[in-house]
Amino acid sequence: MKKMYIDYTYIAYVLPAVLFAMWASSKVNSTFRKYSSQYSLRNMTGRDAARAVLDAHGLYNVRIERVAGNLTDHYDPRSNVIRLSDSVYSQTSTAAIGVAAHEAGHAIQHAQGYVPIKLRNAIIPITNLGSKLAMPLILVGLLFAGTGSAMGELAYLGVACFGLSTLFQLLTLPTEFDASRRALRAIEGCNILTDTEIAGSRKVLTAAALTYVAALAVSLTQLLRLLTIVNRRNDRD
Repeated sequence: MKKMYIDYTYIAYVLPAVLFAMWASSKVNSTFRKYSSQYSLRNMTGRDAARAVLDAHGLYNVRIERVAGNLTDHYDPRSNVIRLSDSVYSQTSTAAIGVAAHEAGHAIQHAQGYVPIKLRNAIIPITNLGSKLAMPLILVGLLFAGTGSAMGELAYLGVACFGLSTLFQLLTLPTEFDASRRALRAIEGCNILTDTEIAGSRKVLTAAALTYVAALAVSLTQLLRLLTIVNRRNDRD
């Protein structure tokens, strides 16, 4: 009988981060559902809230559109459009308003030249290329590691390519936290929600932020795992 292979590096490095990511995803969904039933006394929809935040910052040219799906909300800087999901666009809950204002926060970041989001956007092309090249380079490098040729160094180049995605996740953290900070400040400044209602939006945005922390943790532990595998193979050869 063939012996089963167990990847202990995955169990030691990556699995805890993956479990954390699963918990964070469950947390944001449950929190959003909870505060989707807490409705705004001012009866503003997610679309109304985003528009109020944008107008308060002079961003009258940013359009707001509906997009299909659940929590598929995003700001598209290329089209200068905020797209709000069905669960946010026309809903008057504190959860919907928090998410909508968060996306408006991203539009404000772009308009004001927020440095982390400019850096993140700048590395997107090389990050996409790096993600495609990382595993092929690592596999080829490991295959030729024992030949004594420079081909073995390709594995380290592959790890570096993978590291670009980790850098992207790292730059995403301050971008998302700042967008939420701007959203909550705008919600209060524009009198969109009462103090009690703002607490609901804050909890939704805090739960959402955990998903980005988890994404960074998964990427970082994957990077450490790949580096460990490459180092171990080179040391053996």
